[in-house]
Amino acid sequence: MATISDPLEAVGNDADLVASSPPETGGALVAAIPPRGWGRYIFEATCSAGEWMFGLVSLIFLLAILATIPIANMLSLGYLLEVSGRIARTGQFSEGFIGIRSAARIGSIALGTWLFFWPLRFFADLRDSANLIEPGGPVARRMTIILIVLTLAVGFHIAWAWFRGGKFRHFLWPAPLRLWRRIRTGGMFSEARDKCLGFLASLRLGYYFSLGVRGFLTTLVWLILPVGWMIAARGIENPPAAFLISLPGMLAFCFVLLYLPFMQAHFAAENRWRAMFEWREVRKQFRHAPLAFWLALLITLLFAAPLYLLKIELIDREIAWLPSLFFVALMLPARLLSGWALGCARRRGEPRHFFLRSIARLGEIPVVVSYVFIMYLALYVSWSGAYSLLEQHAFLVPAPFVGG
Repeated sequence: MATISDPLEAVGNDADLVASSPPETGGALVAAIPPRGWGRYIFEATCSAGEWMFGLVSLIFLLAILATIPIANMLSLGYLLEVSGRIARTGQFSEGFIGIRSAARIGSIALGTWLFFWPLRFFADLRDSANLIEPGGPVARRMTIILIVLTLAVGFHIAWAWFRGGKFRHFLWPAPLRLWRRIRTGGMFSEARDKCLGFLASLRLGYYFSLGVRGFLTTLVWLILPVGWMIAARGIENPPAAFLISLPGMLAFCFVLLYLPFMQAHFAAENRWRAMFEWREVRKQFRHAPLAFWLALLITLLFAAPLYLLKIELIDREIAWLPSLFFVALMLPARLLSGWALGCARRRGEPRHFFLRSIARLGEIPVVVSYVFIMYLALYVSWSGAYSLLEQHAFLVPAPFVGG
């Protein structure tokens, strides 16, 4: 007797047999399931791509908001580290887009809830206007009753949309028949609780927070000596003397810049404290993909340099997430490229030609020197002065400033 190793193959064979065999006399007529048309396929692909793009935008917004909240900003840093680490670990660029669908769900919940609160705000303004014209009058009382009823209805509709999954279409159509059947079935509270706990567990917030804290502390170890040297030199009143004394710190910072983006990716890929200090391993990997390392370093520092202009004025805490969008939107591609460069190096077994390695290494020198020079000039326009050197948004938390 022939055996089938794959149960899915067996199901597929049986389905083909049923679909192709003619109906027997006296038996039920079984119709073949028609294949999906091109129109439906294109529609579903377009919807999926739209959801992915919406998820990417939502993710940037979420990371920008988290980056401006003390302690919670470690979640944002942990995610950016995991982006580069996962690409370096798997060698696939697409693996760096983590949690896009989950971010789309959170974004649709936030957007749908915010839109449905607008009618409540509108009727609340009408009620307040009626109270100003005739305090306690019949119009104000009727508006209060309408507002209460509308609040209950909108709140129930939002809760039902959340229960169904929080997609934007769930806010547009309440599905009353499905709601009635679900109420009759019962157990909605326990199901909602289990879904919420499962969704929160899928976000892996504890892992991202731990990775962010460890990445922040180990990165700070690399930065504290050159940055501290430059801060101390800035205390000298004579500018030429201050610049000359800060030169050793600037040179040390140039050395750190050559390795730090890739050491962070290596640390996230290995998920070990010691990996953050294995600079010789990173130097060894550079030989396998020198041009990729150069490109990743160039994009990282190039995207980080203009963000120093946002430090000229003190940012209020209430609107700190707005400039933080630029920080996250520019640092996310830099993290992707850092992980991609390290992943390319790990996949190649042999070092590249000496000529390519020399060209890439020489090309990195003007990149890091230019970045340090721009960073040093930014000290004269930054609100925090010399202490802005501690706000390394390219390597630490993506939004370094929080207004008072």
